[in-house]
Amino acid sequence: MANTDLNHLFSPYQLGELSLRNRMVMAPMTRSRAVEGNLAHPLAPTYYAQRASAGLIISEATQVSQQGVGYIRTPGIHSADQIAAWRRVTDAVHQAGGVIFAQLWHVGRISHPEFHGGELPVAPSALKGVGDVFIAGGRRVPVGVPRALRTDEMPDIVDQFRAAARNADLAGFDGVEIHGSSGYLLDQFLRDGSNIRTDQYGGSIPNRARLPLEVAAAVAAVLGARRVGYRVGPNLTLHGMHDSDPVATFTYLAAQLDKLGIAYLHVAEPVAGEEKLPATVEPVAPHLRRVFSGAIMLNGGYDAPLGEAAIKAGQADLIAYGVPFLANPDLPERLRRGAPLNTPDYPSFYQPGPDDAVGYIDYPFLPR
Repeated sequence: MANTDLNHLFSPYQLGELSLRNRMVMAPMTRSRAVEGNLAHPLAPTYYAQRASAGLIISEATQVSQQGVGYIRTPGIHSADQIAAWRRVTDAVHQAGGVIFAQLWHVGRISHPEFHGGELPVAPSALKGVGDVFIAGGRRVPVGVPRALRTDEMPDIVDQFRAAARNADLAGFDGVEIHGSSGYLLDQFLRDGSNIRTDQYGGSIPNRARLPLEVAAAVAAVLGARRVGYRVGPNLTLHGMHDSDPVATFTYLAAQLDKLGIAYLHVAEPVAGEEKLPATVEPVAPHLRRVFSGAIMLNGGYDAPLGEAAIKAGQADLIAYGVPFLANPDLPERLRRGAPLNTPDYPSFYQPGPDDAVGYIDYPFLPR
């Protein structure tokens, strides 16, 4: 039976010059299926095109440089071969009528010397993160203490993102999302739990936000601000992240991003599921809504009714879905019909077996 209570979720949306068919976004999801050379998998065009009924697809996190690598089998966008591999993806998505952004990623301290010729990973400060990374042979190893970037190295970080934006354009992406969340490099600079610098990139909120904003400005100058989004996770504690005043920190960042005129702010703040924010933690998304005039995209355990309610109440313009899109290539149609969803195959999310297609492009569609 058709679901008639999702009128807002299924309404079209104008994102800059892009016309989105609905408000449902396929969230960026690492799938650990890149092949040698950090190339998008030959099956990636099929995977993404299968999900082109989303209003917008955001690609899996994609490294802006070799320095930005932190995990095996994750794609980059800093070589000619990588650009060509992504071009096959964007062509397939566009042929299927979809819209796709590339998520640009530098992991910072969440890495290992093996990825960097024995050199230490870089970060704002020489503070160890929390967690493990997978290196050659699928071995799981803890992250170590990184090297603090010198002040004179900051322009190079900006250049890495600038070049990646150009490459995303060459690869045919409709825009890019800057990954400023989940304990990776730009998030590490922004939050005072990971940034104890004493130069112009540390200390006050404006100083800690300096590098993220320099990156955003550089990317916007390449693509045009309306083809750029920025992802934040104000209360996410992944990789040992924390901030003494997330409301003040992220409200400042959002207000400055608004001055740049970027298209959207992607806010990862769980409202349901195992990672739902405790009642003692103040949600930051409502504060960002007040200072950011572009589109607000919310992400964090939303189902169809919760997404519909958030848009109807004016809390969001777009809702990002991760696992539901991973396991249901035809998610919008399933929700429209009120049909059951596929059961996710969790073991294949990040650790594919001998056949990379399993748990990747073999989830069934509804019968026609």
